Amino acid sequence: MNGAASLVIPLSLFAVMLALGVGLPLDALQNWRRHWPLILRAQLASCLLVPLAGGLLLLSPIAQGASIEARHAIALMAACPSAPLIVRKAGKSGQDASLAGLLQVTAALVAIVSVPLLADLASQVFAVEGWDVLPREVALQVGSGQILPLLLGLGLRRLWPTTLERLSRPLNRVANGLLLLLVALVFWRAAAGLINFGSGNLQAIGLMLLLVLASLGLGYGLAGGHGQQRSTTALVTAMRNPGLALLLAGSHAPDLPEVRLGVIVYALVTLVVLAVADGAARQRAATP
Repeated sequence: MNGAASLVIPLSLFAVMLALGVGLPLDALQNWRRHWPLILRAQLASCLLVPLAGGLLLLSPIAQGASIEARHAIALMAACPSAPLIVRKAGKSGQDASLAGLLQVTAALVAIVSVPLLADLASQVFAVEGWDVLPREVALQVGSGQILPLLLGLGLRRLWPTTLERLSRPLNRVANGLLLLLVALVFWRAAAGLINFGSGNLQAIGLMLLLVLASLGLGYGLAGGHGQQRSTTALVTAMRNPGLALLLAGSHAPDLPEVRLGVIVYALVTLVVLAVADGAARQRAATP
């Protein structure tokens, strides 16, 4: 199963990001001149304020009872912006997929610098060792898993717009199938561990919920502009990068396997909160 997972996970994410790139408008990443003030505010929220909010939460008295593994997981997810599936989630939620893609790419680039700096800061504040994160670790993960396939999809769309327009739906179906396979594989391998982690870390799940809500508030508050722009920025700010967090957990905390479970639980909490928020927004829109 380890061999299957090592093949399915990167293949699934690459296919999803490639399909997203093919489906985006050709000028999706060329609007940075028009959006640059928003980009700066969004990166301030996602790459600095969310990690700081996470650090303050972990230093607060309400976090003292959480396990060390859960605390590591929260810190990792707070520090790692730019989730691979932001654009997909934005498109399905009726938000601005092009803006989400632009914010995702810029967050991934900023993360190459911000994540190692935050790791150094956290090592000093929390007096932990073994978290000497190198920029090339972050660059390799976000580059191969997000930026490369997204840009490849946009490039192919520019070269063969008519052909790729016809192939967009089949590509999405393949990507959806691989994504479902990935989700099934992750849950099949980690289901028992996730149940045990959740039942033994209810306080930590509460902390995760607070941080997700704070992240949404930071993104929404700093976005400015109209409602769709605010909701898209809030989504990008709240969704973190579990792939990068899992990579760092495996590299720097191999003796704490429950850190990886905590990362998955944080991602699930985020998805639940976003689903509830999306449902509430749809209900308000449908109410006369």
